[in-house]
Amino acid sequence: MTTQQVAARFNELAQQEKWFEIQDELFAENVKSIEPPGSPYMGYAEGKANVRRKAEDFVGRIEAAHGAYTSEPVVASSHFAVGRKIEITVRPHGRIQIDQIMLYEVKDGKIILEQFFY
Repeated sequence: MTTQQVAARFNELAQQEKWFEIQDELFAENVKSIEPPGSPYMGYAEGKANVRRKAEDFVGRIEAAHGAYTSEPVVASSHFAVGRKIEITVRPHGRIQIDQIMLYEVKDGKIILEQFFY
């Protein structure tokens, strides 16, 4: 798949809040997941299984979801980015709002990097 095709499929699944399906279908085995330095929510993970555990840990701490929005992807060369806003109640932080840019790099039809800016 091209970067445009990966971004389109990503968007289709993201609009349905199917984040684990995105990982299963679109992530490469050697994917890296990078959070902002000092993030109180999550850290760095490398490898598809470790990135999955990172996400499962975070989702497991969510007590309530109050709203979520993901923008259409913007594609450039081997990268695409989306804007995402979520409001959730998560242990131990309480109710939080995250307004972020999510950047993805695609190689050989798979996502090899996800990086979050918030």
